Amino acid sequence: MNLQKHDSKTEMEMDMTPMIDVVFLLIIFFMVITDLSQQDLEDLQLPMAEHAVPDKPKSDEWRPILNVKHTGVMIQKRTTYFDPELNTGPRKYDELKNQLLAISNRMKKAPFAPGSSTMIPDEPLLIRADESTNFKFVQDIMEQCGDKNISIWKLQLAVSVPEQ
Repeated sequence: MNLQKHDSKTEMEMDMTPMIDVVFLLIIFFMVITDLSQQDLEDLQLPMAEHAVPDKPKSDEWRPILNVKHTGVMIQKRTTYFDPELNTGPRKYDELKNQLLAISNRMKKAPFAPGSSTMIPDEPLLIRADESTNFKFVQDIMEQCGDKNISIWKLQLAVSVPEQ
């Protein structure tokens, strides 16, 4: 058996390049994941509430969120579905309706009434509207949710609470 002994006079160099590459890849990965988790939330100034229930959604469940800017622009996941300056005429809500229908189809369903065979969405849609948004735009969303094909009847409105 030939055992070679390490010569203490020879220097051993360790190449750190692969380790540095892995660290940079991990940093990029976590930056991308963090950004994707906030994709549903637009930068809005939410109205203050004196009494509110803390919002604690389950992280593993899908949750539809519709953001309304102060100009009335309605956005979901960085995509604009209604802009009052661009969408006009009798079919101005078509894009918004199509998106609400897609949301409705993805929601869990429950019977409309006990013993009924009609199934309707049984999950809430969270509406985040800027505090300076005209309520007319939130009302427009509510009207579209009431469409017979969409039938989203559970709505939540986001507010902020004063810091204590």
